[in-house]
This record gives sequence, structure tokens and C-alpha cells, in this order.
Amino acid sequence: MSSPILQNIPIDRLLSVATDAARQAGAVLAECTRTGFRIEHKQIINLVTDADHRAEQRIIDVIHDAFPTHPVLAEERGLTEQPPSRYKWVIDPLDGTTNFVHGFPAYCVSIGVECDGYGIIGVVYDPTRDELFTAQIGQGAHLNGIPIAVSTTDHLDRALLVTGFAYDIRETSNNNLKHFARFALKVQGLRRTGTAALDLCYVAAGRFDGFWEVTLNPWDMAAGVVILREAGGAVTDFKGNPHSIYGQELVASNGPIHQAMLDVLQEDVTP
Repeated sequence: MSSPILQNIPIDRLLSVATDAARQAGAVLAECTRTGFRIEHKQIINLVTDADHRAEQRIIDVIHDAFPTHPVLAEERGLTEQPPSRYKWVIDPLDGTTNFVHGFPAYCVSIGVECDGYGIIGVVYDPTRDELFTAQIGQGAHLNGIPIAVSTTDHLDRALLVTGFAYDIRETSNNNLKHFARFALKVQGLRRTGTAALDLCYVAAGRFDGFWEVTLNPWDMAAGVVILREAGGAVTDFKGNPHSIYGQELVASNGPIHQAMLDVLQEDVTP
């Protein structure tokens, strides 16, 4: 996106509202951990809680108070009906619901903003650690206001990678298990946190060197991809093509190990 276009975007205001919305949603989640919440099942292992719904509503209220005509694509509600707009907010009020339900402290609020179809703002807030990852296009990425950057690891055998598994893991052969097994034999370490937004932020901050996943949704990636790119990272699909949050595949890395990750993912997986 060119600088003349950026000059017509209230980017500082967008970032401020996204940050406020993320912190308010994080406060909702923290309150729910103290007072309790109800659990529902979308599918046998796909959970949703009233904390998801309450946090999502808080985010939408904050956004529409500031930008009443901006559409919002949210995990639980889908796309809000709004007049045509250059902007779209893509939000996940609770990325890592299963972790949240079990009291495992790895979950977050994720808010991304698109302009003309391109991600320009990313905010991810982890209320358990009070860590706020932010980025705006052309201005770098930050953690609690301090600049962050990807790692310099340049070989897989020295890399710590992270991945995830989709909720349909029991029903599909495209379940990431073969990729997981191959990477496990080639890298220094391999993790699965259960929250894609934080995984992307951790690559951006140099805590992980790379991340891949086979089945993600736009709200899983919208904020984290902006943060990763602004931290100097690389993101593509499994074939190395330009990444879109409306595709499902994602390979994210610090850059130096990106081609090596693609090579592993493109190996023949036939038994």
C-alpha cells in the first residue's frame, strides 16, 4: 500500500480504537475467569463460551462507537451488515477457547483492520500476561510499546517451530499429523499452543522461528499477520505464494528458514 493512500487513512485512530477494544475484551475475559462462564459445543471438540460472546460484543460496541459504518467480521457473529466501506475489522474475541475453558493460560483477543482488502492494523492482547502486541503498516511491530523483531535462526535444526490442529482433525486426512511428524525429526523443538494469533505474535517477537497450519480462518490470522510482517517476518501459503487471510494455509517464519519450511511441507506425504 503506497504512502499517498496511507495519508488518507486515520491509522493512528484505528490503532487506538483497536487497542482500546482489545483491552476491554481482555477485561471481560478476566472477569469471566473469576465469576464463571457457560460452555457450549459447536462440534464435539469445538467449544464456545458466553465469555466469547460477551467479549465479541464489547469489541463491536467499541468499534461502532468510533466507526459506526465499518463492517466487522467476527468469529461468532459473522459479518455485520453495514454500508460499503474501504474498511473491515476482522476479530476473534477469544482465540484459544479450549485453553480458556481448561484454565490453561494461553489465549488472547485478536483484532485486525483491513483497508481496501489489505491488512493495515494488528492488535493481539494476552490478558493473562498483560502483553499487548501491536502493529500498523509501515511503522513496525511492538510489544507493550517496545519494538520487536523476528529471530535470525537460519537452520531448521536450530529452530523452534509451532503449529496447530483444526477442530475437524478426527474427520479429515488433511489433519497436519504427517507434517508434524516430518518437522519433529528436522527441528530443535516443536510446540502446539492452541492459539494461532499468539503463535504469529511469538514468531514476530523471536520466541518462535516459524509457524505453519493447514486450516485457519480469517479471524485467526488477520491481526497476527500484520504484526509478523511489520516485525520483518515472511508469510506465504504452502507453495510459497502470497498469503491471504481468506485462504486456509499459512506458513510464517523469520525469513531465513522459510524456504526450508516450504520444502518440508511439499515433501511427498503418501505412505
